[in-house]
Amino acid sequence: MTALAFVVMCTVVLFATRGLAWGSSGEVLGIRFGADGDRTRVVIDLEKSAQGRVIDAGADGRVTVALSGVATGRGLDGGGSGLVRSFRVDANGGGSRVQLELARGSEIERRFLLPPGDGVPHFRYVIDLKATGAAITPARTAPRATEPRRAEKPLIVIDAGHGGRDPGAAGANVREKTITLAAALALKAELERTGKYRVHMTRSDDSYVDLNRRVTIARQANADLFISLHADAGSDPAIRGASVYTLSEQGAGRAVREFTRGDNWHRDLHLPGRDPSVDRILLDMTQRATQNRSAQFARVLLTHLEATDRPLLRRSHRDAGLAVLLAPDVPAVLLEMGFITNAEDERALSDERVRRRMMKAVADGIDRYFSQPQAPLMMASSGGAMGQP
Repeated sequence: MTALAFVVMCTVVLFATRGLAWGSSGEVLGIRFGADGDRTRVVIDLEKSAQGRVIDAGADGRVTVALSGVATGRGLDGGGSGLVRSFRVDANGGGSRVQLELARGSEIERRFLLPPGDGVPHFRYVIDLKATGAAITPARTAPRATEPRRAEKPLIVIDAGHGGRDPGAAGANVREKTITLAAALALKAELERTGKYRVHMTRSDDSYVDLNRRVTIARQANADLFISLHADAGSDPAIRGASVYTLSEQGAGRAVREFTRGDNWHRDLHLPGRDPSVDRILLDMTQRATQNRSAQFARVLLTHLEATDRPLLRRSHRDAGLAVLLAPDVPAVLLEMGFITNAEDERALSDERVRRRMMKAVADGIDRYFSQPQAPLMMASSGGAMGQP
């Protein structure tokens, strides 16, 4: 029991420490990609403004850009998307050097710096790449140490909002339950195509599933991530844009109260069960760690949606005590894909090609969430103070 408490406490402290490190000034925060056919957008998130200088323009299978005035922090590297095979950020004098290894012959179509705005609190250096030639054979490099592989692939539970007798919000031509199911099936196909995940759906047809049952499905399956898909509605038809919800502090308190109503609640979380007061502390810590993981995924998800030029609400990361977010031990988000009451959003969500592209961005966000577990966490906070991506 003491060992379990120590492990959980160390985990929470580690998350908090990384979150503080993430907040240091003047660093490259991360890199994300939006791929669409023969073009790929590279978005470099920065804590401050920077000037870019092209070193390699892509002719030799590599794009290298020097960024002045921003440090590398601990350095970044990982897999790419679209025209980019992989990336690496290294120190370069008083700045940073971003190297993009290309999967195909490409050239820089344009570069520009975006200041904070539209709900994004940091600078973004954008590089648009355009394909020019055939595939490139990557240079041979020394093998790198890898993290131990999981015994099982991560399990993703996809929840298509509403269904059956609950149609959800109504647009001019379509109901929310139809949009959410189509999007959920597209996301399932995208994730299964990668071969990296196990996927389970709370509903795969036009059936009604109780809200509490959706949470139970995720918990009983020991899900690694729960994502609920919805389409927003509003009284003003001009409002449009996607947003992501994670559990609020008030919702977290409600979740703990509801979870501890039964006599044997500690067994559901595989807690020792010898000391109720210690188990309650461990439950609170588990809930907090889950909130932090959910907030991390929300941030990653929104950055990938933004990279595909998907319109976002100004305050795109929101918190609420929604029923489907109440599992204390499964990281969960609710994605409002857009406003079904807005003509442009309804048309986009009803378009199979646009919807598939959006779910590709969601799948890319899931990839980044699981492939970079060392990424610092955005700490959950009270009320509406949870940061906006």
